[in-house]
Amino acid sequence: MKPEEFEAQQRAREYFHSLRLPPGAWTVIRVDGRGFSRLTEQRFDKPFDARFCDLMVVTAQALLTELGGRYAYTESDEISVLLDDASDLFGRGVEKLVSISAGIAAAAFTHAAAEPAHFDARLWVGVGVEDVADYFSWRQSDAARSALNGWCYWTLRKDGQSPREASRMLEGASTADKNELLFRHGVNVNDLPTWQRRGIGLWWETYERKGFDPVRGLDVTTSRRRMKTERELPMKDAYRQFVTGVAQGRNRPIGPASASA
Repeated sequence: MKPEEFEAQQRAREYFHSLRLPPGAWTVIRVDGRGFSRLTEQRFDKPFDARFCDLMVVTAQALLTELGGRYAYTESDEISVLLDDASDLFGRGVEKLVSISAGIAAAAFTHAAAEPAHFDARLWVGVGVEDVADYFSWRQSDAARSALNGWCYWTLRKDGQSPREASRMLEGASTADKNELLFRHGVNVNDLPTWQRRGIGLWWETYERKGFDPVRGLDVTTSRRRMKTERELPMKDAYRQFVTGVAQGRNRPIGPASASA
């Protein structure tokens, strides 16, 4: 067999290398921490730790920058990055998008935490901004559910219950039951930090910066871009409207709580 024939034969066995995202599709890359339960139990407070949250924000910033994303959302140990319908990153190759995004996340988190961390990645595909709003509404709902479950579980653990006992006590419990459990322990879910219940959003905003042109001797105004990090996201319909606006390039601030990162 000729060398070129042998090479072609082997390349043909890279069965998924030619897999591409559909043209014109909106894409979300979601990375999840691998083995993070063990990592967080060893180093961070439960159920939430602001230090861990900051590490996830740093990782989301790296992903949003490196992938040229339009919006990033992080809750718990996951990050979702939105690529718009015109993105041609890595030729829309599925293998590249998945492997490189997981690598970026692992490198950024490891560098910030000074401890090895691993992420996996998956792709979500939608056909329009309504689909995009559906996706991020779904992930925010997951954040609220996870926050409630996490607070209940760790409240029981700190009250002396074993992992198995705490899990058994929460089996079949309704949202009202869980809220009542926390209330009996002095925790009002509505008083918890917003980022714990709704996640954190990051996106690019354009702003004007005033300066001086010494050559022409004139005051000038230039447009610049910066990344926004929002820990006070709205919810439900207001969040859908916000995500739709960001997807369409309307990078307006949410309100007085908005802050630049």
